[in-house]
Amino acid sequence: MTYTYRDIAKMIDHSLLNPTLTVADLEAGCRVAVEYDVASVCIMPYYLRRCAERLAGSTVVPSTTIGFPHGGHATRIKAAEAQQALDDGGRELDMVINISKALSGDWDYVREDIRAVIEPAHARGQKVKVIFENCYLADEHKIRLCEICGELAADWVKTSTGYGTGGATDEDLILMRKHSPARTQVKAAGGVRTLDRLLEVRALGVTRVGASRTADILEECRSRLASSEGA
Repeated sequence: MTYTYRDIAKMIDHSLLNPTLTVADLEAGCRVAVEYDVASVCIMPYYLRRCAERLAGSTVVPSTTIGFPHGGHATRIKAAEAQQALDDGGRELDMVINISKALSGDWDYVREDIRAVIEPAHARGQKVKVIFENCYLADEHKIRLCEICGELAADWVKTSTGYGTGGATDEDLILMRKHSPARTQVKAAGGVRTLDRLLEVRALGVTRVGASRTADILEECRSRLASSEGA
């Protein structure tokens, strides 16, 4: 498989979601994202406005989370979070489904919960990634979620928050790609820590990954590309 540096860098959402990150850490993370020209910075909601200011003039998109990390917020709260994020300059929103309701089979609730974030984001020209947290779900739940996200025109379906008991598996990525319409992309999060792993999920149809080891991945990418050019 051939790829360019940009192909790989623009697959990465640089994750700045660990609750122990300081303001200095968040500022440094934004600098890393711009330096390596990744797809987006996914940052804690309270820092999104500042993040958007830091990324202005770059090709890196400011993004944040909704209902994170457990998804159990009331729908009205998720909708309010989405509006705040959009007002703060968020261009991509990573929302967590209501896992309890999915496991209970209350699909009407799940659909309206997702719709409450997608509709205001799309109305303002922005995008939404819907996080399933697959480690807690059976395949039947994942398939139904893919179908609902397709119906609602979600921009991505996403495996995990990175804070559950498991991350992105090949089996889940294959299933999500199979059961999502072509317009809905797939994002892998949780466990994508190396360039080799990124390339593996890319081969399965993944277009975005969440990563905190962005610099390591992209330095390895540069090294390999330089070696191949010199060969």
